[in-house]
Amino acid sequence: MKKKIMCLIMSVCMLTLCACSATGQTAGEDNSEEQSLTVFNYGQYFEPEMLELFTKETGIRINYEEAATPEELYTKYVSGGISYDLLCTSDYMIKRLIDEGEAKEVNYRGMEHFKNINPEFLKLSDSFDPGNKYALPYFWGTVGILYNTTKVNGPIDSWDVLFNGEYSGQIIMQDSMRDSFMVALKYLGYSLNTTDEKKIREAADLLKKQKPDVESYLVDEARDEVVAENAVMAVVYSGEGYLGHEYNPDLAYVIPKEGSNLWVDSWIMTKNCKNTEAALKFLDFLCREDVAKANFEFQYYSSPNKTVVDKMDETLKANNAINPSYDSLKDCEVFEALDEKTTALYSELWKEIKSE
Repeated sequence: MKKKIMCLIMSVCMLTLCACSATGQTAGEDNSEEQSLTVFNYGQYFEPEMLELFTKETGIRINYEEAATPEELYTKYVSGGISYDLLCTSDYMIKRLIDEGEAKEVNYRGMEHFKNINPEFLKLSDSFDPGNKYALPYFWGTVGILYNTTKVNGPIDSWDVLFNGEYSGQIIMQDSMRDSFMVALKYLGYSLNTTDEKKIREAADLLKKQKPDVESYLVDEARDEVVAENAVMAVVYSGEGYLGHEYNPDLAYVIPKEGSNLWVDSWIMTKNCKNTEAALKFLDFLCREDVAKANFEFQYYSSPNKTVVDKMDETLKANNAINPSYDSLKDCEVFEALDEKTTALYSELWKEIKSE
């Protein structure tokens, strides 16, 4: 599987470098005067004006919900408190929802603007959505370190700076179980998808030992803290790395040499979605060039939409946070869904880490 993913990564790199929350009810396919969709996504992951544009063009109202992490999104979804029509989440959580029968099979190829999706990302998605029956790629990227070049001793190229004690009290880690464990596992030389209890516990021990050096565990705010120079470095997603440098030129983003997570976030239609026609209109809207470009420029995560990539200026195309090189991705892995026993172990150890 890793060889297959690496071949796909190389293809993607070559192609890219060369080229209001509300809880309203879900609208069914009835004769109600107003149609609506309840959409669930990560925070700060959608250009708000595009939601308004969709409603203006179609008359379909969007009830928009947000979550900070894949685990929070999953917990809210399965609680059943809100009937979601569409949701966007990460590769391994997409796989879990598919396996649990929570996703509805969709023929995306019938959509007008689906042709804009780079086929290489459909191949990459095949690792968690075999046959591309459920998931529509939205953004992709990496996880790395955003750091202040004026406050470190030379360029950073390893996860070691998070664990060697040199920057104690000046580090921000991701408040995300899989992401934080990923950092420790890759630093130790293990796969981020390991199910070996001994290796997972070794990673947990490393994170516990590191905790006194951690200024805080954050998600969306991690970048802002480094930009404001309240911290020297933070584990962030690649889009945050790009914007961090834009806001503060002294900042740099690096994918550590030990490797990291190569992620793909996608949309799925839930099994409870009643108005599939409206949902398909929304998904096709996301694939449209102007909409995909607006969403890209809202957060600067790498886009699987080839029309967006083709029209990027050369500076963006050459940026390693936006279009990472093959060399920087060669030791990266896509998260896989873990079995129930391993997931429970991760959850137990993460609670211990956060509570100490």
